[in-house]
Amino acid sequence: MYGKFKEACGVIGIYGNKEDEALGRSIYYGLYALQHRGQESAGIAVTSGSGIKYHKAMGLVSEAFNDEILDNLSGYIGVGHVRYCTNEANTLINAQPLVVRYKNGYLAVAHNGNLINAPELRKELEEQGVAFQTEIDSEVIAFLIARQHSEDISKAVEKCMDKLKGSYALVIMTEDTLIGMRDPYGIRPLCLGKQKDSYVLASESCALDTIDAQFIRDIEPGEIVVINKDGIRSIKKSQAGLSYASCIFEFVYFARPDSTIDGRSVYMARLQAGRLLAEEQPVDADLVIGVPDSGTVSALGYAAAAGIPFDIGLIKNRYVGRTFIKPTRSSRAIGVKLKLNAVREVVKGKRLVMVDDSIVRGTTSGLIVNLLREAGAKEVHVRVSSPPVVHSCYFGIDTSTRKELIGAQRNIEEIREHIGADSLGYLSLHGLIKATGLPAEKFCSGCFTGKYPLDVPRERKRYVFEKR
Repeated sequence: MYGKFKEACGVIGIYGNKEDEALGRSIYYGLYALQHRGQESAGIAVTSGSGIKYHKAMGLVSEAFNDEILDNLSGYIGVGHVRYCTNEANTLINAQPLVVRYKNGYLAVAHNGNLINAPELRKELEEQGVAFQTEIDSEVIAFLIARQHSEDISKAVEKCMDKLKGSYALVIMTEDTLIGMRDPYGIRPLCLGKQKDSYVLASESCALDTIDAQFIRDIEPGEIVVINKDGIRSIKKSQAGLSYASCIFEFVYFARPDSTIDGRSVYMARLQAGRLLAEEQPVDADLVIGVPDSGTVSALGYAAAAGIPFDIGLIKNRYVGRTFIKPTRSSRAIGVKLKLNAVREVVKGKRLVMVDDSIVRGTTSGLIVNLLREAGAKEVHVRVSSPPVVHSCYFGIDTSTRKELIGAQRNIEEIREHIGADSLGYLSLHGLIKATGLPAEKFCSGCFTGKYPLDVPRERKRYVFEKR
């Protein structure tokens, strides 16, 4: 999509105490709510207690499933996945959930995150005779669990956690158990809910709302939740020497604004970020607009704090879906116009404050500024509700280097000139953290600071969440 950060994946799992003909549909609707976390592929796996049925396909959730497929996905345990991936890995074989056969039956794994030690683990398993079929971390995790040769799946998962390094929120299904697992730093989100007599695990609380499940709590960092016929129990791994490091970009961009992450409303965090941005980066203007959708809430906060009217100056085309556009300047401009259009009657002759969530490469921001000028805007002042992105993220999905990050290569004045804005201002890291209502030590903010919660393999290729 048009130059926004790309999140890794969305996961959901449901455990019911009896066979449910509508299980596949419940997971389908939950995945619909998580579609913003991945648009390249979607999959659902279910079990009735013997074997695992599954369906995976490329494309959006609505493209991957139909009534006939969903009718066949009945059961009492199920997991679902939506995926964002690199073009190189954008094939059906890499779609999730990943289903494997092991000593005690079948296993399905759905993963959100990135393992920084996946190459080492893959090599170790290959030396033990494992023949990998995919390029994804989930297969490494599945075989790590399968090769523990334990009668107790929860013990196998515990041993697996000891080996994994990086970010992960996992839902794991056997023929009689559903397991949720969050990495010891809590980098990726995962929450627990209740739907009548069923338990639900999901990346975000908005998925629970969609299927009428009641939010219970967030899964804690380093926690394993095991759900089976005996009920639900929690296994908490030792946190000695570790610190909470939730990805701060969940509040900036990744999560839907109607979700709560680690007990905090994403909407209220973005609204407050906009208010603080107005205090830190004021400007004399006629109108505040947001870049939809992730800039809209912060724009509302900015307008309220600044005492400047807010209006809808950019309209998003919600029916474009996935577009495959060659990365030339002219084609990128077409791509932006396919997805966004300026409301000429609103912006013409106005001094605008254009609020966006972030600037990564700067190309798209420049195209949007130009779009507003072509529609008659007198001035365009860009305000960003997060600090400059100056470092790569090792817990993302797409590869990039600092050379591609405009914040690492240019100062703010040079970025302003590059995107063609009349002025440019960013929210400080202090302001962003304050907006969340959580302490700084609760977050990973490595993309802003270069400081990461665990040692990262700097000699290999770096990972960055590219803009969606």
